Amino acid sequence: MNRAGEVESLVTDPRLVEERRRQILTAATKLFSQQGFYRTTIQAIAKEAGVSTGLIYQYFHDKDDVLFLTLVTVLDTYEQEIPKAIEGVEDPLERLCRAFYAYCRVVHRLLDATVLAYRSTKALKSYRQDFIKERETATNKLLETCLEGAISAGLVEPVNVFLLTYQLVHFCHAWALKQWALRGRHDLDSYVAEGVKLLIAPFLTPKGRAALAALRDKGIIPR
Repeated sequence: MNRAGEVESLVTDPRLVEERRRQILTAATKLFSQQGFYRTTIQAIAKEAGVSTGLIYQYFHDKDDVLFLTLVTVLDTYEQEIPKAIEGVEDPLERLCRAFYAYCRVVHRLLDATVLAYRSTKALKSYRQDFIKERETATNKLLETCLEGAISAGLVEPVNVFLLTYQLVHFCHAWALKQWALRGRHDLDSYVAEGVKLLIAPFLTPKGRAALAALRDKGIIPR
């Protein structure tokens, strides 16, 4: 390990490293989520992934490496998908709503890994915990910046941006953390639409309410 965010591999082919690590991380995420980090062995991960134990050690130094990259993958996905969702969108309220939707879609796609982040981050070495916290803060900033833009445009009332951003993030994470309760009541789209009603709509200015109505009329934001 050279730097906090890097995991060394004995294999030097980047394509092969990405492919094998994805295979191993998928298996590890499943087992970590079912059995917990401490009860899951490298041997069990190898069996689940359909590879040898020795092969895993070509791509990871230890189980801490595996858990760390599982969590980094979630953060990487936020940093890829949220900017993509708002690219070319100029309207500040639409940017905020699209970023919120994108965050929830990532959680939906990575349900087990999202739950794992809550359960097992403390199992990491302390310097890696710090790295994950820094990356999470940077990820939250993507939503925070959109919220600040909507406030500056006069679409959202001045609020405590830091706290409201965390409420939006917690709402997204709850889709994974409380899926046992939510799945019988909502699909993802209706869940996020309710999130807009609960966490964005109440803070809109008259101008913002008109803008939200227009987005709904266009089908950009579900009612």
